[in-house]
Amino acid sequence: MAYRIISGDSHFVEPPNMWAERMDKKFRERAPHTVQGHNGKAGEFFVCENITPVPVAGFFGSGKSAEELPQHMEKGFDVAPKSVWDPAERLKDQERDGVSAEALYTSMGMLLFGLEDAELRASAFSAFNNWGAEYCSHAPGRLIGLGAVTLEDIPAGIKELERIAKMGMRGALIWGAPPEDRPYSSTEYNPFWDAASDLNMPLSLHILTSRRGHGIDFSKILHAYMSLPQEIQITLADMVYGGVFERHPKLKIVSAENDVSWLPHFMYRLDHGYERLRHFENVRLSMMPSEYVKRQVWATFQFEDVWIDTHKRYDMGKIMWSSDYPHTDSPWPRSKEYIAEHFAPAPEDVIAKVVGGNAAELYGIQ
Repeated sequence: MAYRIISGDSHFVEPPNMWAERMDKKFRERAPHTVQGHNGKAGEFFVCENITPVPVAGFFGSGKSAEELPQHMEKGFDVAPKSVWDPAERLKDQERDGVSAEALYTSMGMLLFGLEDAELRASAFSAFNNWGAEYCSHAPGRLIGLGAVTLEDIPAGIKELERIAKMGMRGALIWGAPPEDRPYSSTEYNPFWDAASDLNMPLSLHILTSRRGHGIDFSKILHAYMSLPQEIQITLADMVYGGVFERHPKLKIVSAENDVSWLPHFMYRLDHGYERLRHFENVRLSMMPSEYVKRQVWATFQFEDVWIDTHKRYDMGKIMWSSDYPHTDSPWPRSKEYIAEHFAPAPEDVIAKVVGGNAAELYGIQ
């Protein structure tokens, strides 16, 4: 293939002792950690106060068949890839997969967005950001670190965003769905949007990062899986109709791991709703709602083929393929083969953008 492959959404997997070693001392006894077994179920589970425990094996389930996954989920960090602890091993995993670089998000930290204690959450995110920056410093051209920032305290959130930018992080996770009484359309977030714009730090809305909690019920996993993108769509609609993109035209938002083929219909519905219903809420925008999405929203996907049909209706400079490595929903170690097999109907220049060029441009990957 004549193009390089860059994953727009892959993941760190934090070693289970990292939190207790790095968090503020007053929180270390309450730090996120893992336990063996939960409610009679085998496996190693990630736990922290009010969050619903999650089996850690899903964070490194790539390469497992669907039939193997139930048994795999009963395992723990004893079967985790070496790259969990060693960034040099991560580069080897990239090479095996044919991937030249990855944008790296937290794994277990995603679940912490649902913690009730905001101070505990801020300390956990700071610890993760420090660890992640150190990890990526091994190969900053190939390990593209994305931090995590909580927004109960906007000035503190700005300071943390500035701090991680100085450490070499290229962007940050925020709530995929903020508190219902503090939607992102609220003007209290304006200083944070300004800071992200000035720092050129894309902000990501990733699945499993709602203030309400990750919402995964493993006894109803299919239902939970189908519901995941919905809250991100509501968040984006609020940001559009609430004038966030109007007021902050340089703000960059990434919809991460929510798929992409819904975007044309989403933009149609935004526009239609605006044309027919805006006078009920006195919403006035200088452009059609879909234009803000086209200008300021990037989106990642793993397995969709139908994105190929959307390239005439959406800006292919905003769509980014991702391997999601080492999570369960990853084509690793066959990403290169998967792309060659499934993306062939798309124009070569579009493929080059989607599988690497767009991520390189967004995150300044040389």
